[in-house]
Amino acid sequence: MWQSLATALCLVLVIEGLMPFLAPARWKRMLITVSQVSDRQLRVIGLASMLTGTALLYLIR
Repeated sequence: MWQSLATALCLVLVIEGLMPFLAPARWKRMLITVSQVSDRQLRVIGLASMLTGTALLYLIR
């Protein structure tokens, strides 16, 4: 169980590091754009992301 969680967290770090590594200028522009989005919109996006991830995990497993 803990090994699977650690593996998942390591994969998140790898995926999160792809954009700054491959396209740093575009990544900076994206961060500026995201910083201008309202808190409510960010919460909705975060919720949608979590629900989508949960549904995909359910379908895969």
